Amino acid sequence: MTVAAVIVAGGSGLRAGGEKPKQYQLIGGRPVIWWTCRAFLAHRGIAIVQAVIGEGHEQMFAEAVKGLELPLPVIGGSTRQESCRIGIEAVARHKPSKVLIHDAARPFVSERLIDSVISWLDRFPAAIPGMPVAETLKFAPGGMVSRTVDRAAIWTAQTPQGFLYDGILDAYRKAEAERTQGLTDDASVAEHAGIAISMIPGDMENRKLTTADDIVMADRDMTGRQLQERPDVRVGQGIDVHPFEDGEAVILCGVAIPHTQKLKGHSDADVAMHALTDAILGTIGEGDIGTHFPPSDPQWKGAASRIFLAKAVELLEAKRGIVANADITILAEAPKIAPHVAAMRACLAPLLHVDATRIAVKATTMERLGAIGRKEGIMAYATVTVRLP
Repeated sequence: MTVAAVIVAGGSGLRAGGEKPKQYQLIGGRPVIWWTCRAFLAHRGIAIVQAVIGEGHEQMFAEAVKGLELPLPVIGGSTRQESCRIGIEAVARHKPSKVLIHDAARPFVSERLIDSVISWLDRFPAAIPGMPVAETLKFAPGGMVSRTVDRAAIWTAQTPQGFLYDGILDAYRKAEAERTQGLTDDASVAEHAGIAISMIPGDMENRKLTTADDIVMADRDMTGRQLQERPDVRVGQGIDVHPFEDGEAVILCGVAIPHTQKLKGHSDADVAMHALTDAILGTIGEGDIGTHFPPSDPQWKGAASRIFLAKAVELLEAKRGIVANADITILAEAPKIAPHVAAMRACLAPLLHVDATRIAVKATTMERLGAIGRKEGIMAYATVTVRLP
């Protein structure tokens, strides 16, 4: 039987703060939605993973899930109910027998929980995970306690919520035809259609990220998990230098800094990113930039150095390694580096898949000593710590 997963990611995530919706904010060096989609892609029982995103989020989504083999997302509606219907309709061509619908903002979903939902659908037409309420409940309209609510049969609902595909598709179409609104989860739609729903044990870790504090805690948890799984600590060092030539800006750590000259090189001559790339390659014994991108090859003429850095990270991650931190020192008499450090760290963070707090960019002069001191070029040193299994 074919099982499809619909990942609902159409919300604006305003309560989480930040410049991006919560599903695109970084935890453990990756966007929230990356972790969520990967959990379902990695599950042996899931054949199709279909994301539903908000209008105008196409570019954010493409960047967020880079490296994951996903079909093109579909654009959701103005409500979660409408977005879920669109996502369920989108997988119809695959003729799934079961469908799991999951919030993109629940990145800690486990293989065990996905297994459980799928298996319960062999016995019931719908199964949703949740947690029994442990605390005393009070009904307090207007802030005044009216009565205590019996919590004996009260559960909080989680996702993924699982359904036999034809049943939930018909239920959503019925709600649309009747113009029934305000159904806040997929189980509500199933209830409205009279589908029997089994409540099964959920997982405390399968929490939904809602606030800025949730994002901070999730980042700490996801980073901690990755480090714990990778006890092999390695350190790499990279050094590079490029001379000046006529130009209008130098590129350092991916940031163009206005200047009276530019750095000379076969690529964009980003001396700092080159040193960083060599440092990462050094941690896994994969040579240097010249090994992978020889300057004799014309295809790299004028190339952006982020291509080289991305390759080094790809080789590291192929060995299931991660960057733990990076420390870059730029030696230059000019231009001034300090005003651009924040932009450099912001540029490097998504390439290294780490939070910007794990990247240091520093600058110093040579006190007019040597070629760098004579303003003939710029040198950079980089030290990187990586973790591997």
